[in-house]
Amino acid sequence: MRKIPTIFVRDDNDRRFVTSRPHPDCDWVFRGEGVPTRKYDGTCTMYDAERWWARREVGAGRPVPEDFVLVQTDETTGKRVGWEPIERSPFAKFHAEALRDGPAYWAAGTYELVGPKVNGNPERTPGHRLIEHATAAKVDLPARTFDAIRAAVLAARDIDGCEGIVFHHDDGRMAKIKARDFRRD
Repeated sequence: MRKIPTIFVRDDNDRRFVTSRPHPDCDWVFRGEGVPTRKYDGTCTMYDAERWWARREVGAGRPVPEDFVLVQTDETTGKRVGWEPIERSPFAKFHAEALRDGPAYWAAGTYELVGPKVNGNPERTPGHRLIEHATAAKVDLPARTFDAIRAAVLAARDIDGCEGIVFHHDDGRMAKIKARDFRRD
């Protein structure tokens, strides 16, 4: 899974936060293109119809783990993003629990592993489970402006721990925004 661009330009004075300026690579979002869906707060996994993989970031200058499959290198930070076999992931035990308690058949694709031992459980799930990204809940946005998107994302986070929104374009492009990207006033 490639790194997904953030829909607003980051603040040069504090890169943790965004400005109200739309990111040029994400102009399609503000033209009303793409479907907004819930961004789940867990850890990304992938099933390739034969094997399960965990998303992994490797810092610049660090060795990649055995069997690492590179997907992308961030030109700014030098971080490498890719996949490692799920068995090597610190979340392997919780992934196995989600598989055990899930359906008998899994479709090839990407999933978010959520649960009590994943990122502090912001999704507030009682057990570990896998949520297929292709079936993520759609988000109703009243408008595609900075203020409307900010209000929707922060409200969803406060209601049920939602991490943010991912916009999916018909041509495969994606763009995102997270609640933590906004300053709290």
